Amino acid sequence: MTSNEQHPSDEANPLRSLTLDQLRRRTSMKWRTYPEDVLPLWVAEMDVPLAAPVVRAVTEAMELGDTGYPVGTAYAEALAAFAGKRWGWDDLAVERTAIVPDVMLGVVEMLKLVTGPGDPVIVNPPVYPPFYEFVTHLDRRVVEAPVGADLRIDLGVLEEAFRRAAAGGGRAAYLLCSPHNPTGTVHTADELGAVAALAERYGVRVVADEIHAPVVPVGARFVPYLSVPGAERGLALMSASKGWNLAGLKAALALAGPGAAADLARMPEEVGHGPSHVGVLAHTAALRDGTAWLDSVLAGIDENRRLLTRLLAEHLPGVVHRPGEATYLAWLDCRPLDLGDDPADVFLRRGRVALSSGIPFGTGGAGHLRLNLATSPEVITQAVRRMAAAVG
Repeated sequence: MTSNEQHPSDEANPLRSLTLDQLRRRTSMKWRTYPEDVLPLWVAEMDVPLAAPVVRAVTEAMELGDTGYPVGTAYAEALAAFAGKRWGWDDLAVERTAIVPDVMLGVVEMLKLVTGPGDPVIVNPPVYPPFYEFVTHLDRRVVEAPVGADLRIDLGVLEEAFRRAAAGGGRAAYLLCSPHNPTGTVHTADELGAVAALAERYGVRVVADEIHAPVVPVGARFVPYLSVPGAERGLALMSASKGWNLAGLKAALALAGPGAAADLARMPEEVGHGPSHVGVLAHTAALRDGTAWLDSVLAGIDENRRLLTRLLAEHLPGVVHRPGEATYLAWLDCRPLDLGDDPADVFLRRGRVALSSGIPFGTGGAGHLRLNLATSPEVITQAVRRMAAAVG
């Protein structure tokens, strides 16, 4: 499998397209949770106009009154074509997919299929906070297997978690975040192959959240979990929502390896009523026709990642930042600044910058914060200067 197939794009950087005044007209969570004097660099929304193919698809649906219920496999077919071109994965089986409302609700449905109440679900903290919230709400038990000091999966720690989960009886699952949120780590084929081998050895079912898979730039190699040897009993969730900023247009796909086809077939028919038909149309258009726009965004995110590194070195040299390989998120270790367990709170109160607190990300999150890079360079620059002034 080759690295991501990407090509230079003539499209302007979408991250430079909108002014702060335009963005503040938005009514979504990112822009309406805090007062107007706060710069929001927290929740995973991008400050971009939508890709033209998505706008066309939604506009045409509105003009036609095409706002009924979703049907068919066009979304899965578009994802399969994208996966083949982008990741060299030609084995995405459309017949082993199902439309679900969004990735996290899809995760819940997959966990229902392979675990029961009280069963353990292993996660790799620090990790996306809804992993804890949704699993707990589902009446499953979270078991932590923290990442290593290098922010990669610690296979020894993971094996011990698998061993303990298997010894406790019941059915165990491993909720894999790939690429990893918040660190931006892209798991290698060898790492994922080792995960698959451990899962088979201990009878743990793997459910992979791959929502950030499209947000992997040139030079990094995303490997779909279901593409690695030994992952035949795995399940995965994918979506265009993060890559094309479509969180408000609900739709995602559940994918099953050949050994999990029977599990996916048991998913209740009513789950497929949750996705938005217009969302399915938007996601399909993004995957099919929105790659040039995506490449422009990824180039802009790379520029912002380098900019953040320079700004931190100049204004906040105490902050430890290991730039991630993927996602548009930056994981910052602020412990050298002695701001306590929740530096995001300090930067909000003193600097009027909204960032994601590291505490809800689980073990290893205290003293850290997550910063959203998917905005203009000017906003990032202003935010870091405010943060520096807050602790100066």
